[in-house]
Amino acid sequence: MLSWSRSSLRTRITVAAGVVTALACTGISAFFIVAVGHKEVEEAEGRVNDSSDRVISLIKRHQLPALLPDDHDEAIQVLDAHGRVVAATPQLVSRPPMSTFRPTGDRLRAVRTLCPPAGLQGCMTVMVSKIYEPDGIWLVYTSARMIPWYGTFLLLLLVTGASVLFTGLAALGTFHTVGRTLAPVDAIRTQLAEITASDLDRRVPVPKNQDEIRMLAETVNDTLDRLQDAYEHLRQFTSDASHDLRSPITAVRTQVEESLMYPDDTDWPRTANAVLTGMERLQAIVTDLLALAQLDARAPIARVPTDLAKLVEVELSRRTYRVRVVRKLQKGVFTRCDRLRLARLLANLMDNAERHAASQITVIVRAEGLTAILEVVDDGAGIAPELREAIFERFTRLDASRNRDAGGTGLGLAIAREIAEAHEGTLTIEDSERGAHFVLRLAQCAPPPRPEPLQTPSP
Repeated sequence: MLSWSRSSLRTRITVAAGVVTALACTGISAFFIVAVGHKEVEEAEGRVNDSSDRVISLIKRHQLPALLPDDHDEAIQVLDAHGRVVAATPQLVSRPPMSTFRPTGDRLRAVRTLCPPAGLQGCMTVMVSKIYEPDGIWLVYTSARMIPWYGTFLLLLLVTGASVLFTGLAALGTFHTVGRTLAPVDAIRTQLAEITASDLDRRVPVPKNQDEIRMLAETVNDTLDRLQDAYEHLRQFTSDASHDLRSPITAVRTQVEESLMYPDDTDWPRTANAVLTGMERLQAIVTDLLALAQLDARAPIARVPTDLAKLVEVELSRRTYRVRVVRKLQKGVFTRCDRLRLARLLANLMDNAERHAASQITVIVRAEGLTAILEVVDDGAGIAPELREAIFERFTRLDASRNRDAGGTGLGLAIAREIAEAHEGTLTIEDSERGAHFVLRLAQCAPPPRPEPLQTPSP
């Protein structure tokens, strides 16, 4: 049997509804029983008072018979000033006084509960009335069966049964209602439990009702769509990475094996250079894969205000290019960035531009409103509009780039876009008269405050 903490939501809601209903029924029933019982007690006391008043009236008129009528099952005794029973109802004829208590002080009446009064059975409410007669004080004892606080046992049984029945019906109704409500959730859970990596195309059923459960199902299906897309990209990425890693490894292995088979006929410096070239390609692929893994982890980056023109100037000065590089750098364009990663983005764009440029690369830094813009334009063959998004996918290399530079990894532009998005910016390809036109847009920021000059104390 499940513990409360592990029981189903349906069971917990049903138990909670049953407990709340039972508490409500208990409160209402107790109020009803107390009210009805109080009313019956008052009616019984009223009958006792009426019977006692009738007997007192007979005494005052000197018409008191020895045998009093028994109209409402009250037991009555009349004692004269000498304590003798001079009148009684049939059940108390020839019996001693039912009690000896009497009103104290100036009080004319007193009431007690006796279990039982003398000559009677069971607990009864006894009222004694004091009457002043010429020969002394007379006493009238009137008793009636005691009414409990709950009225009658039949009433208690009826109310208790109704409460139990209503609580049971409420719990049963709640159980079935919650079951129907949660049935779609159970279907969603069952379907999710059966989905594996081999059948990510499956989706959970969507209920017809426009409620929160339908929204849950739609959200789950949207999540599965994204998961399937991510898994497909990961599988394609793994396949491409395996292919790109296997090719240089195979080439290196083949070259080494051939050299070992024919060591005397091998040009060992040439073989070493070929192996070194393959290792450099492997190193480039692994480096790019590690960079993508870090970017995919979405780790926070340290961003500081940076003059974009100065950063570009420094990075372009670090190496030489086979084509002419034209610089159009606007000073004072600041953006918050991770300088190392932004330098990596620029290097990847420059590598791509150099691979395709015919004779010139133009690098532009400018401001447009609140946006800092970095542009890299080459004068090569350009990129067809339908391929402008495809080149940002991992391990994508167009035929032109493969022919121009077989050493590329196909990850440079993908890394560049990931870096741009990590900086909450965009990297796109825009139209140009000739060649490819890459545009990076980042938010501008205020320049960092300049340190205040030291004040020389006056003599």
